Amino acid sequence: MAASSSTSNAEVEISIVQADALTFPVDVLILKHAQALYGVDAQVVHCLDANRGGVFAPVPLPPVGAVNLVDSRGLLGAKDVLFIGVVPLGQFGYAEIREFARHSLKALAEKVPDAAHIAMTLHGVGFGLDETEAFRSQLAGLIEAWQSGECPPGLQRVSILEHNERRGERLRSQLDEILPNGLEALSGASKARSKAALQTDALRTAGAGSRGKAHVFVAMPFAKEFDDRFHYGIHKAIQAAGYLCERADMSSFTGDVLAWVRERIDSAALVVADLSGGNPNVYLEVGYAWGKGLPTVLVASEQKDLLFDVRGQRCLIYDNSIRLLEEHLTRELQRL
Repeated sequence: MAASSSTSNAEVEISIVQADALTFPVDVLILKHAQALYGVDAQVVHCLDANRGGVFAPVPLPPVGAVNLVDSRGLLGAKDVLFIGVVPLGQFGYAEIREFARHSLKALAEKVPDAAHIAMTLHGVGFGLDETEAFRSQLAGLIEAWQSGECPPGLQRVSILEHNERRGERLRSQLDEILPNGLEALSGASKARSKAALQTDALRTAGAGSRGKAHVFVAMPFAKEFDDRFHYGIHKAIQAAGYLCERADMSSFTGDVLAWVRERIDSAALVVADLSGGNPNVYLEVGYAWGKGLPTVLVASEQKDLLFDVRGQRCLIYDNSIRLLEEHLTRELQRL
């Protein structure tokens, strides 16, 4: 049974739902096509292609700027899948996420005007963008489309699907924080209120002004065992200091991954590196940051994690404690 948290009014409900995108019952599932297949979109295309029995052509995927509506033929929980063609993943930033969300509802109004319940996943966080900024950008795009009348007239529910329980909890908290009074901002009685919602600090600059916001690049393994220390130890301290917090998942990209990493490090205010486990990619990113003369904060779970070439550098040891990691990093960012 899907678990959800929502902010709603009589007309529209936006929910964070813990569910499987392949089986979730909905009128339309909206997915991006970043000129290659990743994550949920790869799973959906595989499911549709694998069950065509050679009778149908492969799922047609749209180029940048185009859209394509595909009948799921009962193979998914969704009746239809709407693919939105976007730029390659390495170029898909906060502004593109906001535009994707707005474009999705506009295209939906043209392709499936009677859609009442739609679903999409959260974009950007799977390959390292700041979770809070990515979510706000996507939410701002949805509200912007609704406010300007660029969505199906009968739209009642927007479900943002998230399989990760911990991330779902964080997104629900953000939704309640951004729209504490529910979707009064989207009340049919006053669309001026939705315009006012877009003027709040949380949504006004999300996506539209994200490039102008300082960010910290975090070099650390992109692995499940590091999730809690990243989100509750590192991200929390960096966000409290007023920065966006980004890291790179080396497995999410095709093409020149290092070019994207270099660009995010080059433009970072500083770099935080968790040297726990001696991951070679982390040391590569640290070396590049040092070569560029960027301020770099080193942290490690234990002293023994440090390899010989950094043992003479200042490093914050947090003794396997996420609380201690947050405290150390908070003080260090204040000092810097």
